Amino acid sequence: MDEKLRRTRPERLSPSWLDRHKKTLVLLSMAAPTAIWLFFLRYLPMGGIVLAFKDYKVNPRNPSFVSNLINSDWVGLKNFEFLFKTNDAWIMFRNTLAYNAVFIVLGVVIPVALAVMMNEITKKFVAKTYQTMMFFPYFLSWVVVSYFLNAFLDAQYGMLPAAQRAAGEAVTNWYTTKGPWPFILVFANLWKNVGYTTVLYLAAITGIDATLYEAAAIDGATKWEQVRYVTLPHLRTIISILFIMNVGKIFNADFGLFYNVPMQNGALLSVTQVIDTYVYRAFMVTGDISRSSAAGLLQNVLGFICILGANTIVKKIDADSSLF
Repeated sequence: MDEKLRRTRPERLSPSWLDRHKKTLVLLSMAAPTAIWLFFLRYLPMGGIVLAFKDYKVNPRNPSFVSNLINSDWVGLKNFEFLFKTNDAWIMFRNTLAYNAVFIVLGVVIPVALAVMMNEITKKFVAKTYQTMMFFPYFLSWVVVSYFLNAFLDAQYGMLPAAQRAAGEAVTNWYTTKGPWPFILVFANLWKNVGYTTVLYLAAITGIDATLYEAAAIDGATKWEQVRYVTLPHLRTIISILFIMNVGKIFNADFGLFYNVPMQNGALLSVTQVIDTYVYRAFMVTGDISRSSAAGLLQNVLGFICILGANTIVKKIDADSSLF
């Protein structure tokens, strides 16, 4: 009888390979564009690191990059020396580190404060309007920002010089006066980037359980105490992660900010010259691609060391907030 039932029962077909891996293939197809982009634009160019240790020369008879790279002389660490032997070495390292340190500190304090304040806005339309207005500058290029700023500072047509003339005061030539430019560059960087970071912190705040605020209010906590004991502790992880990532870029300056916003003015080099702009100007004068590669490699190695150091410090303070 059992044998008869087994014969009449339909046999289960084993799933095909495609059926078993269908979900995996879907996920791989979603990740493929990013993986291809990373491979061709991030990992494949890493082979050019060897340029930093060679005296790259172009053979007019053989324009092949690979052939010229192989036949160029090996010079070791000689290409790295030009960053330290120049008279501007102290200025560009000082400016790069000082500006980035200020950007890191203010890039945490101001966006967190704005995110907390925006979270308290009860009218949804008003909150969305503020978010859009703050986020919009992030999509502008530094070339556009430089011309916006020029509309205010230009000695002939700018709004501030025009106001000075109308008040009977001496007109300030902003593009030759060094004093205000550290503040102008910091303001321009914050104006352009603070909206993006604020949205990240605001997203983290909206994910906090509302019952925590209700419990704090029942216990008699004021708004400031709710921010201090509920909001900020929940932001600790994202603040730490963004801090570590920004410390990793402390030797890399925003080229567009320091090159375009001052309108490439040589009179301001002592307060606007950073590693990236110096390397670019040196390359435009000498055309030495090997030195530019050496500078980029040095910046990335130092940045990697800074990431490890910052992550170690954060891990000792709060292991759950570290990257690894």
